[in-house]
Amino acid sequence: MKAQELEALRALIAQHKRYDVLFGVVGLVATMVGVVTLLALFIDLIIDGWGRLTWEFFTSFPSRRPEEAGILSSWVGTVLVMLVTMLAAVPMGVAAGVYLEEYAPRNWVTTLIEINVTNLAGVPSIVYGLLALGLFVYILDFGESILTAGLTLALLILPVIIVATREALRAIPTAIREGVYALGATRWQLVSEHLIPYASGGILTGVIIGLARAIGETAPVITIGALTFIAFLPPAPFTIDPATGQPAGLFDWLFSPFTVLPIQMFNWVSRPQPGFILNAAAVGIVIIVATLAMNALAIWLRYRIRNKIKW
Repeated sequence: MKAQELEALRALIAQHKRYDVLFGVVGLVATMVGVVTLLALFIDLIIDGWGRLTWEFFTSFPSRRPEEAGILSSWVGTVLVMLVTMLAAVPMGVAAGVYLEEYAPRNWVTTLIEINVTNLAGVPSIVYGLLALGLFVYILDFGESILTAGLTLALLILPVIIVATREALRAIPTAIREGVYALGATRWQLVSEHLIPYASGGILTGVIIGLARAIGETAPVITIGALTFIAFLPPAPFTIDPATGQPAGLFDWLFSPFTVLPIQMFNWVSRPQPGFILNAAAVGIVIIVATLAMNALAIWLRYRIRNKIKW
């Protein structure tokens, strides 16, 4: 009887191992399908748009002639919008994450806030665009400007930063908190001198991944009125405006009309001329490389910070 039971157990273990191998093969095939598809699309973009990636392409304004068109106004607009997004979302998101994890009382109000923050991370981006259109454009009268776009994208990535901050804080061992409190430190000393430095790798990763998502968003900026064709740059601070003859203020660029790389790509794809399709492919290369570079930076920063903490 024991021999039969042992044989049945061996057969069951062998069957489960076969299931494990089968699931591993299916998972590998599913992963490779996605990776190979993305790689094929990226190679197709490189083949179509590599010839357009010249210095003139990055330093020229859009034009009606595809061979003369460039992305100067769109990449400058993208950088400025991302700057506003980062300055608005990062301090607010990190502070909110720290408060919810370390300071907020555990009651139904906090639970409701946590559920809504988690759900907001999955809301379609067009909803944020409609919200920003009503709040920033019509109520606060910021206009269709760089400031409006930056705040809109900040709202979009704010839940991502909050969730990343909370998860990074949760990953810190409880023994560190107990040891700091045992030495007589205050809660603020615990947070500022121990928790945030230890969690900085995870927080930076969430911030950069959120910004990488925002850099490719199209629906929200279209909703708030981003221009599809713009042949000028926002006014630099203290430079003379040729139209009025007056020097620009320090923050005048915040209220300037703008365009971004995804909008420029959308505009060129909708054109019938083949040359604009090549230009759009070149913009796609720029966006993908920027996104991959930001994700690589997040991985590198996390690796460096974790090694430094261990050391």
